[in-house]
Amino acid sequence: MVISPTRELTQQIEENFKSYSIYTNLRSLAIYGGTSMAPQIEQLNKGIDVLIATPGRLLDLHKRDVVNLDYVQVLVLDEADMMLDMGFIDDVKKIERLCPDQKQTLLFSATMPPKIEALADELLTEPAKVSVAAISSAAKTVSQELYRVPKPKKIELCLHLLRNNLHGNMIIFRRTKFGVEKLEQTLLKNNYKVDSIHGDKTQSARTKALNKFKNNEINILIATDVAARGIDIPDLDIVINFDIPNIPESYVHRIGRTGRAGKEGRALSFCSADEKAYILTIQKLIGKTIAVEENHPYPLDPKAKPEVHKKQGSKYRKGRKSEASKKKKKRWY
Repeated sequence: MVISPTRELTQQIEENFKSYSIYTNLRSLAIYGGTSMAPQIEQLNKGIDVLIATPGRLLDLHKRDVVNLDYVQVLVLDEADMMLDMGFIDDVKKIERLCPDQKQTLLFSATMPPKIEALADELLTEPAKVSVAAISSAAKTVSQELYRVPKPKKIELCLHLLRNNLHGNMIIFRRTKFGVEKLEQTLLKNNYKVDSIHGDKTQSARTKALNKFKNNEINILIATDVAARGIDIPDLDIVINFDIPNIPESYVHRIGRTGRAGKEGRALSFCSADEKAYILTIQKLIGKTIAVEENHPYPLDPKAKPEVHKKQGSKYRKGRKSEASKKKKKRWY
């Protein structure tokens, strides 16, 4: 059984299992939320050798007595650190307890923060660590560029680079679904072939967008970090960090979508004044300084400080208090 944090990654793992087992009798199935349970239950009732699942849907089906985990021989936790960040860690522990004590357990991740090492110590007995590259390192095939830019000018910088410098297939990462949709509408108005993925989209819409990107129907995919882990897209030329991630490991996973299988890739990061601290933690994690690209029309003032936004409500209340004070003074005199 393989546990994975996102629907897209679950689907991709199943596709690979089907490819690898084409000349065997192994039966595999992916189960995840956002779709009807009925077809999944029907397939489960026929018997499955390899089950790939998101934590929530697996536990839902277990509560319905559809899934029996008593005979799991191998438990794989893929992108374990992301499951921790997404709040799945209690579900993962529960799933582990539902499986037999005698089993092989494997954790896979490109980054291994302290919390995951603690989880490994809790779940595993005398674990062995296998590392094919330095932990939390970026691929040498990916060139990294840092653009210092005022936050209100990020969209203008993105459009400037798309018109003059960037070509090929690219993923643009934003922090929120609102940011994804705002940038998508801007690029559509400028006649770019673009679609988007975020957590509030239906599974069918997310799958459709990803397939359009893989089939070259569009060349720009805008996404939240739901697309940052494990998704394998052949010939991805560029990754743009429109918003700098506040979790440094997410940076490693994001740029890891390009420069795969020995191919060259580019990773561009747009850093505003309030994101400088994020860049410092990222550089500390990857053990290198990201080269700054100065040649662009929207440079950030080196002395610029993060913008402070006051809440309208508190400003309004302050105004009322001031008026009341004036009236009080008039009555006093």
